[in-house]
Amino acid sequence: MGNELGKIYWNGTQGRKYEYQIFHIRTIFKADQLGNYIFAKQVLGGWEAVYIGEGDLKTRTEDHKINNDVIKKGATHIHVHIANNKTESFAEETDLLLVHTEAYHPTGCNIKKGG
Repeated sequence: MGNELGKIYWNGTQGRKYEYQIFHIRTIFKADQLGNYIFAKQVLGGWEAVYIGEGDLKTRTEDHKINNDVIKKGATHIHVHIANNKTESFAEETDLLLVHTEAYHPTGCNIKKGG
């Protein structure tokens, strides 16, 4: 994946840490590349999640940019972690959302299940 701007660790529950590569929001990823992604904005002292997701990186990140929802909420970068399989990817997304509740509506773009 070229054009990486650096690395960051996002905290999950129970001391879990996930390493992500940082890319500018305009980055276009290769198709058929499974991973987790976080649309993020820089805030005083670090990063804030605008949207946390998983799936095919090209399709999913382009959908969010086309809909313009993450950009309206201030996202400037995409943080990416390549996944080994769908089960691990989904578990990581769930774990991160338990900690990074700022990604939920109204400050972010994730929608809580069940309302």
